[in-house]
Amino acid sequence: MDEWLKHSTEVEASWVTADLTIFTVREGQLMVLLVERGVEPFLGRPALPGGYIQKDETLREGALRELWEEAGIDGRRLHLEQLGAYGEPRRDPRGRVVTIAYLALGPDLPAPVGGTDAERAYWAPVAQLQSDAQALAFDHAEILSDALEEVRTKLEYTAVATAFCGDSFTLSELRKVYEVIWGQVLDPSNFRRKVLNTPGFVQPTGEQRLPPTGRPAALYRRGTAWLLSPPLLRGGQQS
Repeated sequence: MDEWLKHSTEVEASWVTADLTIFTVREGQLMVLLVERGVEPFLGRPALPGGYIQKDETLREGALRELWEEAGIDGRRLHLEQLGAYGEPRRDPRGRVVTIAYLALGPDLPAPVGGTDAERAYWAPVAQLQSDAQALAFDHAEILSDALEEVRTKLEYTAVATAFCGDSFTLSELRKVYEVIWGQVLDPSNFRRKVLNTPGFVQPTGEQRLPPTGRPAALYRRGTAWLLSPPLLRGGQQS
């Protein structure tokens, strides 16, 4: 076979997809968006939402389209960033498929609606999926694990925790984000001191929220800083 033709055939036999790990905090738990596959391969198995990138799309455009088609969620409203590329030759039984994984975060996102090749879409507790490497189709358990560690690390060095909160939030609500994602209980007084002593992390709105019981709580919004200095480390120490 002509070498150029052989090379062209090999290129045509490869595809690019986008897969999305979408995290939110619901009911006091870290949740990830899953779809139940309505087609082969892995018919009926849970998977991260995603699909093939069309030839006239950018990677980001394809990821946003797949999120809307498979779950009815507008990804433009989320914190969305590229996580990495996954290209193990046998990751997809249909052929050589390289996927670009995206990480998306949002505050208490709504119940999703399945569509296209997804039988249904739903929120699943991350804690229940971590113990079973075979729980998800394809290599999505690996992508989920990488995405979780990425978020845990970003909480230390960036203001990404505010992406899980609404436009305004209390420090208790912000602390709950850290506790849920890190899986550890934080001392309220120490957390408050660290957050307020980190320049640009949060800004007071001047308003308060009245809880069902107890004293009113001050409301904050995300500040101007993205990188936190000093960081809030999981070990409880600032550097």
